[in-house]
Amino acid sequence: METEIASATLKALRRILRATDSGSRKLAAATGLTPSQLLVLREVEARDEVTPGSVAQRLQFSHATITAIADRLVALALVTRTRSDRDKRQMLLKATAEGRQRLADAPDMLQEIFAQRFAALPAWEQAMILAGTERLAAILGAGDFDAAPLIDAGAIDRIGTSDAP
Repeated sequence: METEIASATLKALRRILRATDSGSRKLAAATGLTPSQLLVLREVEARDEVTPGSVAQRLQFSHATITAIADRLVALALVTRTRSDRDKRQMLLKATAEGRQRLADAPDMLQEIFAQRFAALPAWEQAMILAGTERLAAILGAGDFDAAPLIDAGAIDRIGTSDAP
């Protein structure tokens, strides 16, 4: 039997999921990119030439996730991938002019809005929210999932095609 507080918690979680989904759809409509693709593109642009490994470390994504996203960004001509002159084993990513334009055209991402508003909260409230969401993730068995925002391997392949969400 559900308690009132459990029901209210599930409703709040559903509202968060809907806001996330809505933000992703707006981002895809404006840029043709998923939130994860946009985050990677921003990181690549901010660092000029950067290795996929350093992007993965900075964003706390798996290397495989960054590779898949970089492949898609290269296919979209938003990023170039070249071998390092200093170490031929290393690949370097660099944003193209089109990639920089997509970044300029992108609306504020839900993550950025959250980060700004979360930073304005007192430290004790931030800690409570973190503790509560970590506990909720544990209750839902979400501890083994990658923390990459809204990453969906199928969505990476679908962006820019007629069946994109």
